Amino acid sequence: MNAKTILDKVKKHEPSVLGHEQFRKFAVLLPLIEKNGELHVVFEVRSHQLRRQPGEICFPGGKIDPEDPSAKQAAIRETEEELGVESGNFTEVHPLDYLISPFGMIVYSFAGYLNVTEEELIRNPDEVREVFTVPLSFFMENGPRIHHVHFEARPESNFPFDLIPGGEDYNWRTRQLEEYFYIYGDKVIWGMTARILAHFVDLIKQ
Repeated sequence: MNAKTILDKVKKHEPSVLGHEQFRKFAVLLPLIEKNGELHVVFEVRSHQLRRQPGEICFPGGKIDPEDPSAKQAAIRETEEELGVESGNFTEVHPLDYLISPFGMIVYSFAGYLNVTEEELIRNPDEVREVFTVPLSFFMENGPRIHHVHFEARPESNFPFDLIPGGEDYNWRTRQLEEYFYIYGDKVIWGMTARILAHFVDLIKQ
């Protein structure tokens, strides 16, 4: 293989996240509706019957299926399924930054306006225990609490220390993960949902 063939292959390559094929891919929508004359953010409380994160607060969303034309369409589809919103009631759905979790997930997040009232949101009881809204102004005026979770490297028992400089004394980088928390009444919005929300607020404050 000559240099031109190699460089032509590189030229045609569209950059992405290295190793993205091994990541599970999800899409979520940060929904906005009009309520009492102001914008509100819509949240779900996950059903206690769900295997993953039962009872936690989240945005509508889920795994991107092979049949989904795009991450955006996956976010819209999940919102349709979970909140009963018809496709014609989505307006101005736009991408936010995507998030790579330390647990093997890429989350593509979007923000969009739903042309419905809160009463017209019909939750899917198999997935959603409760739907509630919070005025966007609350998040504009109240920043998140930030706490940290620390991770340390623990190589497996047969790790080839003899192949790396320093061997068993190698200076592994430790890592800390920021966890965001918003508290609104008796509702605790935290984790990935809070991170996406904080990013959205920062974006519109710029």
